[in-house]
Amino acid sequence: MDGEPGEPLPVWRTWPIGIRVVVRRRLDEGGYSDVLGHLLAADDDGVLVETRRGEGHVPADRIAIGKIVPEPPIRQGPAGAAPHTTASSGL
Repeated sequence: MDGEPGEPLPVWRTWPIGIRVVVRRRLDEGGYSDVLGHLLAADDDGVLVETRRGEGHVPADRIAIGKIVPEPPIRQGPAGAAPHTTASSGL
């Protein structure tokens, strides 16, 4: 997949390893599927992403589009919920 001299690199080749990304891949049966996780490797063959379900390789010829995405927000429980306490009857 080496391009001509001066040809820009595919966008995934510019991503730093460890960054969180989403990659949209073309499926054999038609349509698309997204792979979301942290980038483990990127080269002319495609990308390797660590997802919640494990490592996923997306071949370069299947990558439709991709981008860097922010880390998910930290969950702190339902909004407006009172902290859980144990009451004593005092009897």
